[in-house]
Amino acid sequence: MSAPTNIVRIVTDSSCDLPQEIADELGIVIVPLSIRFGDDELIDRKELTVAEFWSRCAGSDTLPETAAPAPGQFETVYRRLKDEGAVGVVVVSLSGALSATMQSAELAARSIANDDSIDFDVRVVDSRTVTLGLGTIALACARAGRDGGSIDDVEALATDLAQRTRVFGALDTLENLKKGGRVGNAKAMLATVLSIKPIIEVAGGIVEEAGKQRTRSKALKYLVDKVRSFDGKIENLAVLHADCSDVDLFVDMLTPHYDGDIVIGEIGPVIGTHGGRGTIGVAFHEL
Repeated sequence: MSAPTNIVRIVTDSSCDLPQEIADELGIVIVPLSIRFGDDELIDRKELTVAEFWSRCAGSDTLPETAAPAPGQFETVYRRLKDEGAVGVVVVSLSGALSATMQSAELAARSIANDDSIDFDVRVVDSRTVTLGLGTIALACARAGRDGGSIDDVEALATDLAQRTRVFGALDTLENLKKGGRVGNAKAMLATVLSIKPIIEVAGGIVEEAGKQRTRSKALKYLVDKVRSFDGKIENLAVLHADCSDVDLFVDMLTPHYDGDIVIGEIGPVIGTHGGRGTIGVAFHEL
């Protein structure tokens, strides 16, 4: 598919958990983070699939580490988009409070601004969120750019949506938090025995604990009730999941409470490293 020209293009990073086909359809460029297993460093999405990631995690007693893209990776993308005919770029970045990814995007934008041989406007917006909270902002901005929005319009939309994005999730296991040293063995074991599912919320750019539910089914109901509690005053609903067999059931539970299409995205290595297999959640924009 040929690249769209004469429009503002959107760049984001691989923590967005957008399905590649949806990103491609709207011309969104996803700059990958890297995942480090010991001495092995693999580029997310390019050298490491989600299935390979979970397979490697299962065989390791320690968590992999994530590394932000270098500024040069962003700058290469900006220059390519200029060559493809874009009129400007808005970067919607993983929360600046959680990663150096945004800093890399800004350094690259500064390099472009300081290059007298190129006249190209790059704006960087902190999404203040993660996973499909980030992904849904990128989607909305890409549609605005496609529809002829100016770079000021698209930047303002990204900034506005960053204030209205809500992300809630339920962890299925404390195993990754245990491996990461965030909880002790005894607590993790007790949670497993009692089927305790921690609830998390992304607020103010960071991930916070938002409670606990006993059993998976109660955790799913909690997430559905959270969506219902907004009384229809939401848009751009998305479901995120980490290799979950019950994702279709969860979407069916949500459908009566939302009129639009629901984007479904698989949690990739960047977020999966922390949440663990079985994590499931929702992202949406509050009206």
